[in-house]
Amino acid sequence: MSWLEDEAKEFLERKGMSSITATEYQTRAAETAVFPKHEALNYLTLGLTGEAGEIANKVKKIIRDGVNKEDYDDRLRDIEKELGDVLWYCAMLATEVDSNLGKIMEANLDKLADRKSRGVLGGSGDNR
Repeated sequence: MSWLEDEAKEFLERKGMSSITATEYQTRAAETAVFPKHEALNYLTLGLTGEAGEIANKVKKIIRDGVNKEDYDDRLRDIEKELGDVLWYCAMLATEVDSNLGKIMEANLDKLADRKSRGVLGGSGDNR
């Protein structure tokens, strides 16, 4: 197990795993979906990139300004909130492309595990 896997496992043990499933999240998120349905793909894609950009901007400001431990923890909580927005857009995009977020997550983990087993996690290209 890599140090990152160890960190993730430790974190999840400390915080406790949420009982909500990806499918439940996707279903409940849809209850708050208010946007022009005829522009759904465009709207959701732009929303996702906008929220990801907000995360990037918050990280940039940490790099630019530097922070003490207390400020750093506050900044991490701000990033956590933006991650929720990113997740909402991912869930709605999954719905728009007639897919299930949980299945997308599983397929992604399978793809990454396959790449890891073949030693091609690094590098570039969709079909490695």
